[in-house]
Amino acid sequence: MHHAENTEIYLYKMKLSRTDVVLMAFCTGLIVANIYYCQPLVILVASEFNLTESHAGMITYLTQAGYALGLFLVVPLGDMFERRKQILIITGLAVVSLLLAAMSHSFLLLQIASVLIGASSVVPQLILPMAANLSSDEKRGETIGIITSGLLIGILASRSISGSVGFLWGWRTMYFIAAGICALLMILMAKRFPLSLPSFKGTYRELMASMWNYVKTEPVLREASMINFLAFAVLSAFWTTMVLFLANPPFNFQTMQIGLFGIAGAAGALAAPLVGKLSSGKNPRRNILTGLILQVISIVAFYFTGSQLYLFITGIIFIDIGQQAIHVTNQTRIYALVPEARNRLNTVFMSVSFVGASVGSAIGLWLWDEGQWPLFCLGTTAVILLNICIYKFNSNTVKS
Repeated sequence: MHHAENTEIYLYKMKLSRTDVVLMAFCTGLIVANIYYCQPLVILVASEFNLTESHAGMITYLTQAGYALGLFLVVPLGDMFERRKQILIITGLAVVSLLLAAMSHSFLLLQIASVLIGASSVVPQLILPMAANLSSDEKRGETIGIITSGLLIGILASRSISGSVGFLWGWRTMYFIAAGICALLMILMAKRFPLSLPSFKGTYRELMASMWNYVKTEPVLREASMINFLAFAVLSAFWTTMVLFLANPPFNFQTMQIGLFGIAGAAGALAAPLVGKLSSGKNPRRNILTGLILQVISIVAFYFTGSQLYLFITGIIFIDIGQQAIHVTNQTRIYALVPEARNRLNTVFMSVSFVGASVGSAIGLWLWDEGQWPLFCLGTTAVILLNICIYKFNSNTVKS
């Protein structure tokens, strides 16, 4: 098995061109968008199915839970099967899931479709390890940063586009459009993506067992996953709850207007390649503390927003840049641990991260129901402070 894994590393020492990286970023952004289209549409879904907005918001964390499930069950197979074929099959399943959501005539069916959309939108987490394998050690952080920029732009654009499409043509139209995008991407990826030979020759059970072994033996993986869990919880709680905040007094914004706030997070996308370069340095861990501090600043801005949107927009910029500092740095750190097991390491890392996102969305909705925006801000501040404590606690044992 070790010989087979070393063979793959040798095959991947070919040069990854800038065009390849941009293409991967493009595909990653458009596919990850599937997870976030639903967020600005919650108000429209609530209206159609005669639900409260917080009840309709269930589709946001069900989609994220489905993504975590797909990460855990599917992404490890990238170390076992040819990656391009796997990417095409899963994207095809995404097309089917999005069409199911578009044609759902009950909220229960939409909930089921949401889980399936999340589970079939894990392709970015197959593309990232492929890119990491193709990159040199010096360029790996920068490559991950560029692709993560595509990821973040997809997330931000998805909210803006979804809000506008939902407002103009209804929420179902957005799911039909997303299915068409994924179908076109299948053709593009089939033509342009390289073959990716598997590195693991054992059984699926052995593959999963080896993944748990890395959890036990790699302290960097454990720390990065815990920190990302809480960071994603904060970010996801914000993007879910902000829809309710902006839809109610004093703003009373419509879906289209709410979706446009995703554009404010573009600064985070611009910051990702820079963070990627810094995360390849001697002490990348310092970037994480910077990200956590930026998250605190963002929540302070949200708390004092009142009716002043400039504070709200400032908070969005800071929370997205902070998230990129945390996420890109942690992802670069784990990819440096065991090159032949990058899919499995990424599985642990991203599964934990999106369980955090799902939990964060649920907590955000609960905090809103219990105490509206002020309680949301206080609750998320407590989560960030807990994350800083975890970072400090591990400072003596985890150095990079």
